[in-house]
Amino acid sequence: MAPVPDFWIEHKKHLRGFIAKRVREPAAVDDILQDVFVKAYTNLHTVKSHGSLTSWLYRIAANAIADHYRGQKPSEEIPDEWPSPEPEPDYIAELASCLKPLIADLPETYRMPLVWSEIDGLAQKEVASRLGLSLSGAKSRVQRGREKLRQRLFECCDIETGRHGIIGYEVRDRKRGCDSG
Repeated sequence: MAPVPDFWIEHKKHLRGFIAKRVREPAAVDDILQDVFVKAYTNLHTVKSHGSLTSWLYRIAANAIADHYRGQKPSEEIPDEWPSPEPEPDYIAELASCLKPLIADLPETYRMPLVWSEIDGLAQKEVASRLGLSLSGAKSRVQRGREKLRQRLFECCDIETGRHGIIGYEVRDRKRGCDSG
């Protein structure tokens, strides 16, 4: 058996403490420490300078801890007879049905450019041509239409958003055209 390298004697206690702070089971701490020793001993030749040895050992330890947790299976299997979760409501589709009366209620100056651009998918250059306006004038009307629609939607609905879009809403005022909810 080969002698224990000096670097290991020097760092063993601190590495064990590092691992123990992150892993609760004492037996697992010792297993991970052993894995760190084996990986370090077999790859010691790759360390370029003695100054980087400490950080290299801690990186090996951190990776070994991550491997330990990755290898664990859930402690309890989920029974097959449990019901599947209910599908998430399609808030976007529900709110889209609210938009029709709100769009219909917009002044025609903003309604038509908004419908042509956002619903019919026309390029704003085509919207400008249909309205007999400059491109910047048509863009301005579409933008104002969006803003007026947004204001009306927020007047009738309390909308909750998250990282991935709309996650919920509640109708505040059904008289303003929101019949869903």
